[in-house]
Amino acid sequence: MTDFADTDLFQPVAIGAWQLNNRIVMAPLTRCRISHDGIPGPLQAEYYAQRAGAGLIISEATNISPQARGYAYTPGIYTAAQIEGWKLVTQAVHAAGGTIVCQLWHVGRFSHASLQPGGALPVAPSAIAADGETFTEQGMQRVSTPRALETAEIAGIVEQYQHAALCARQAGFDGVEIHSANCYLLEQFIRDSTNLRTDRYGGSIENRIRLVLEVVDAVAAVWGSSRVGIRLSPVTPAAGNTPLDSNVMATYGYLVGQLNAYGLAYLHCVEGSTRLSREVPAGINLAQIRALFQGPYMANNLYTRELALAARREQRADLICFGRPFIANPDLVERLKADWPLAEADKAVWYGGWSAGYTDWPAYAATAG
Repeated sequence: MTDFADTDLFQPVAIGAWQLNNRIVMAPLTRCRISHDGIPGPLQAEYYAQRAGAGLIISEATNISPQARGYAYTPGIYTAAQIEGWKLVTQAVHAAGGTIVCQLWHVGRFSHASLQPGGALPVAPSAIAADGETFTEQGMQRVSTPRALETAEIAGIVEQYQHAALCARQAGFDGVEIHSANCYLLEQFIRDSTNLRTDRYGGSIENRIRLVLEVVDAVAAVWGSSRVGIRLSPVTPAAGNTPLDSNVMATYGYLVGQLNAYGLAYLHCVEGSTRLSREVPAGINLAQIRALFQGPYMANNLYTRELALAARREQRADLICFGRPFIANPDLVERLKADWPLAEADKAVWYGGWSAGYTDWPAYAATAG
C-alpha cells in the first residue's frame, strides 16, 4: 500500500477554471451505444454518473456535425435534441459531484459514405484514403476515399466546431476538449503525410497547423480558454494506419508553442501508439514537446497505478488519464487509491449493445462482500 503522504494523485487540484476532486481523468471512450440520431439518454446518464469519482470526465468523442461522423451509434452535439440528451448526462454527473467536458470530434477521412449525409464522400485535407475498416450500421466496411476540402469550405468546418462548443455549453458541460489527435481531421491537417495541400492550409508547418489554431480561437470565444483543453497524439498511427509527420519534433513543438498563447486548461497527450504501446520512435522525444507547454499537462496511454504514481512523484504530469480500466471499474479512483484488484472487460462488450457490459459493473465493495 502506498503511503499517500508521498503523492497528491488523489488530492483536489485546481486546473483551468475547475476545482477537481483528484488528478485522475476518465479518458474519452467510444462505446457505440447511442441511437442513429446521436442523442444520448438515461443509459448514458447512468454510465457517466457511475464514474463521477474521476477528477475529470472527458466524454466519449462527440460528432460536431453530420459530416463529422465516422462510426455508427456515436453521439452528436449539434442539434437541440442532442443538447437535451446530454443535459441528462451532465446533470447526473454534477449530482454525483463530478466534472465533465465534451470532446469535440470530426473524423475527417476515417469514415464511410453510408455514414455521411446523402451518402457523400468524407472530407479531408487531401484525397488520400486511410487504411482499415469502420463500424457502420451495415457492419464493418472499408473506409471510403475522401475528397479534399475546398479552401472556401474550411471556414465552415471552423463554424461547426464553434456551433458544437455552443451546444455543449447549453447542454451543461463544464468545458470542452478539442480532439486534435488519433489521426482524425485536425491531425490530418497537421501531418504532412495526410496534408498535400498547396493553399494557406498546406505546405509549411505554420500553414498545416492553421486550422487547429482557428478552431481553438473559435471554441475559446464560446467558453473562455480556461475551460478548453486540446488532445494531441504526435506518434500514433491510429486511426487509419496513418504515417507520422516527417518532422514530429519541429511540427508538434511549433504547435505547442503557439498553443501557449491561449492559456488553455490543459494539453492532453497520447504518449505512444493509442491503446497499443508506449514506445516512441527513435529521434522523437515527447518529454521535450511536453516541456514546451506552459500549462497543465494530461498524460495518457496505458497508464497503470504504478506509472501514475511515478508520473506525479517525478512531476511529469499534472493529470493522469485512464481509459479502458474505467469500463469495468466505475469506482476506479477508489480501487487505485486502495490498491484493490481491477476488473477487466472483455473486448466483446467494448462497442455496441445496451446495458450489458456498460452500466452493470459493480463497485469493488459489492464484489468483496
